[in-house]
Parts: sequence; C-alpha cells; structure tokens
Amino acid sequence: MIDLDRIIRLAIKSKKIYFGSKLTLSMARRGRATVIIIASNSPSRFRSEISYYSRLSGIPLYTYNGTNLDLSLACDKRFPVSALAIREIVDSRLLRMLKIQASEME
Repeated sequence: MIDLDRIIRLAIKSKKIYFGSKLTLSMARRGRATVIIIASNSPSRFRSEISYYSRLSGIPLYTYNGTNLDLSLACDKRFPVSALAIREIVDSRLLRMLKIQASEME
C-alpha cells in the first residue's frame, strides 16, 4: 500500500501542489495534474465529478484514508483540505513510489 502522507510531504517540499476542491477540479479538467488526492469525506458530487475528469485525463486518483481535517494535518495547513493536486513530480523518490503503486494495481 502506498504511503500518501509521505507523498504529500515530498510534494509540498517541491512546491508543485495545489490545495482546494475548485482548483483541483480545474486542474483535472485541463489535464494538468499528475496525481490527485481527495479526502474520504469529500462530497459525493465532487467525488464523482473529479473521478470522471481524472479518468478522462488519465490522472491517477487516490482517496486519502481520513477526513479533510486529517488531510489538512498531513499537509501542515490550518484549514480543511478536501482535495489536492500535485502538478509536477520533481522528486525521483515520489515518482518511484507512484510507479510501484501503479504496478501493484495492475
């Protein structure tokens, strides 16, 4: 299983991450995100919409095993984070972790 907390920390260090449901949805529509992570308690309408656009764009979608408050703690933010989009993967460790996860899913 993939450690999303570690991936989030590495992405925050690289500063190639966007927070918020509206911005994440916009990134999914344009196909500009590399990875999308949503909280487990995000609204079902948003969840279905982001799932649709991420499938169309070929963007991997992961559900964080925790609420939006847990996700905000993982991101070290003081506000609830229901979704985030990693724009670019610059860290080779992060890329390796995501490739391992993709191979496990197949």
